[in-house]
Amino acid sequence: MKLSRRVSWFLLAFGVWSWVIWVTFAKNLWKDGSGLAFDDAGDPTAYFWVHLALAVTSFVLGTAVGVIGLRGVRANAGK
Repeated sequence: MKLSRRVSWFLLAFGVWSWVIWVTFAKNLWKDGSGLAFDDAGDPTAYFWVHLALAVTSFVLGTAVGVIGLRGVRANAGK
């Protein structure tokens, strides 16, 4: 399967965007002071674990999508 330049760049941009958004989210989750992510004793709550799992999954999927886009951009580079 061959990806067009437009689709390749979109996938690459989506992968980068995913990392930017979810890294920011993970940093904010770690520093949460509202009581959602950590209880009064400082232990992680279910909210923390669920959102950490979402962030990790998004890192993995964003990386996979970005790699596909990068391969497409490289394949279209000389054309």
